[in-house]
Amino acid sequence: MISQVVVLIAGLITPRLMIATYGSEINGLVSSLNQFISYLSLVEAGIGGAAIYSLYKPIAENEHSRISSIVVAAKKSYTHAGYLFSAGLFALAAIYGIFASRGSLDFWTVFILALLLGSNGCIDMFLVSGYRVLLTADQRNYVIQIAGIINTIIRTGLIITLAVNDINVVLLFLIVAISPVIKAILILAYARKQYGFLDKNASPDKSALNKRYDVIYQQILGMIQVGAPTILATILLNLVWVSIYSVYNMVIAGINGILGVFISGLPAGFGDMIAKNESENLKKTVSEFEVIYYWILSVIYGLTLVLIMPFISIYTNGISEVNYYYPLLGAVIVLNGLLYNIKTPQSMLIISAGMYKETRWRVTLQALIIIVASTLLGLKFGMIGIILGSCVSNFYRIIDMLIFIPKNITHLPTWNSIKRMFVVLVNIGIIFVPSFFFMPATDNYAQWTGVALLYAIYAMAVTSISSYIFDKKLFKDSISRVANMINRERKH
Repeated sequence: MISQVVVLIAGLITPRLMIATYGSEINGLVSSLNQFISYLSLVEAGIGGAAIYSLYKPIAENEHSRISSIVVAAKKSYTHAGYLFSAGLFALAAIYGIFASRGSLDFWTVFILALLLGSNGCIDMFLVSGYRVLLTADQRNYVIQIAGIINTIIRTGLIITLAVNDINVVLLFLIVAISPVIKAILILAYARKQYGFLDKNASPDKSALNKRYDVIYQQILGMIQVGAPTILATILLNLVWVSIYSVYNMVIAGINGILGVFISGLPAGFGDMIAKNESENLKKTVSEFEVIYYWILSVIYGLTLVLIMPFISIYTNGISEVNYYYPLLGAVIVLNGLLYNIKTPQSMLIISAGMYKETRWRVTLQALIIIVASTLLGLKFGMIGIILGSCVSNFYRIIDMLIFIPKNITHLPTWNSIKRMFVVLVNIGIIFVPSFFFMPATDNYAQWTGVALLYAIYAMAVTSISSYIFDKKLFKDSISRVANMINRERKH
């Protein structure tokens, strides 16, 4: 949670500085390059998940030789992936440089920026990833999170210092590239001390990575879903619109990161129930989770709808080169974020049940919908059309999951989930309506925070009342479950 908060704060600071110092076009360029680079990282898809899964048993049984064999195999796979990533990065830098140089940016600025932004991926694949899978499997992910927090703080501090002094943007990212090096050193130092028994010359256990290809396809399609708006805006519109979208999406990404904290680790728990065929326990727990998750979702996205435009207004105050205030765009982006997250209880169960092959054609159709719909609507309506295309694909996936999950996993009545989703929409509407009549001045962050607190109290009251009315027993059971979890944590 601390890591998510740090990332959120850093994500708020950095784009504002980039826009104010270097302009919207450079900020759009950085956002677009980062999205393309994230696609290149798919060369390592599946390696980590397969290696982590294979390490559980030898770690539990303290089999040092087998641990060494799996880690060596993972390192070799990551090294091969690193070579492919590096080659792809050079190709991306050259192609993007040629493409962008047709505008106001020169080839070498774009080329070098792409290499610097991709250096983090190279460092991770060549140096850190083998140890990262071991730390994760050994339930020492906190080490990676702490190193990540330090990296984010150093990176943000350097960007603030250099941008305020108007340092050349290429030189800025060259200096900032030191932060992932520090992160790598911290992880390597800890891992080598903690796992001194690792044999670097052990024979690699290639069979440990057999499950890699079961998840690659899903990861690719998932990244298309998340990254399509940025890529299509780059192709169909321009880098200024990419910058505008990145500011709004920064808010949604932060919200999604916070929501992710509440489901962290849950897929494994549901997976255990599914594996043990505990059908009644699964039904009860899934229902309780839906109630509590949709309560959280209603509050967070109700507040987001109310507060996003006042926040954008404060955040972009003083930027005159480009208009960032588009209320309709803000509403559509919030809607897309809501549709993306409202299916989380269902999509999480697909992971828990390991039904990747069974849902392959379904997520393929979702990816095709977002590409086709966003392209057609984007050509007609611009950025708003691109986001509406994402809304269409998410809406399709919601319907699909409401059919697939009850039939194949939970065997619960579909109507229950539909009712809860509808209540979420009603809750958000009730939370939002008063903002038409009561919206105190929000000219600075202090005033905005005050309004946010007032609406948060109101939002929690609205969602609690509706949950009590429509899911009285499950709402009480969910509160009891959360209270018991908190009491156990206090005792420990």
